[in-house]
Amino acid sequence: MTRAPVPPVLVTGATGRVGRAVIDQLLLAGVPVRALTRRPAAAGLPATVEVSAGDFTAPGSLDSALQGVSSVFLLWTAPPGTAPAVIERLAAHTRRVVFLSSPHRTPHPFFQQPNPMARFHAEMEGLIAAAGLESTIIRPGIFASNARFWWGPAIQGGDVVRWPYGAAETAPVDERDIAAVAARALYEDGHAGGDYVLTGPSSLSQAEQVRTIGTVLGRPIRLEELSPEEFRRQTAGVWPGPVVDMLLAAWSATMGRPAFVTSTVADVLGSPPRTFRQWVTDHAEAFRKPRA
Repeated sequence: MTRAPVPPVLVTGATGRVGRAVIDQLLLAGVPVRALTRRPAAAGLPATVEVSAGDFTAPGSLDSALQGVSSVFLLWTAPPGTAPAVIERLAAHTRRVVFLSSPHRTPHPFFQQPNPMARFHAEMEGLIAAAGLESTIIRPGIFASNARFWWGPAIQGGDVVRWPYGAAETAPVDERDIAAVAARALYEDGHAGGDYVLTGPSSLSQAEQVRTIGTVLGRPIRLEELSPEEFRRQTAGVWPGPVVDMLLAAWSATMGRPAFVTSTVADVLGSPPRTFRQWVTDHAEAFRKPRA
């Protein structure tokens, strides 16, 4: 007797740091994967992944990718204007959506500062609920991989990171743990209605995180305190102003109190989340001085 083929999971944002990791987790679990990307020829995904062209700015382009899928990992990668039409398309083809959102409902000052992205995430969650989709909301805190983008160039070039609010504490979460939780919600039953706030296992100051990178590299690295005004000048023309405002407000608001830490990764996966030091160890080359 021939078994019916297992329907694929559609992963959006498939070439980004979380979407790509979700694909890896699904493949490890033996789940067929279809990846949505605007440029299939440049996706660089494993040969076992079915790559489909589509663009959130043109909702009609999604219909082919959505045919016959069992669930969708939704990571929004476009301006917000077409969101209602995209959710409508999803609801017409599937019942299960796992949405990568943010911890904007979390009662901790770090997550309660004015944030345009959080407002958009709240609107998306409303659209998903109104469409009657079976949903799981994934709410990661600070990504451990931000350290590479924020501090990598300075550490490659020297032993000092110039940064504001060195004493502000966060609980960086490894994107591989985010992806593993999302993948479980995509192919396992029992996650409908889940609202998962994901953090790393420990509250660490930004200065401690910088020192941890130095410990892994085997050389002392320290954080040199910048004022908010100096940080604005340092990032001017490089970072969007609203992002700088959001981060400064969040770091300022959490001064003097530990980061919000959850057990959700362990609860869902049955194993503890990776520590920040583990993440640094696995990505140490991103911080090493370039060879001559």
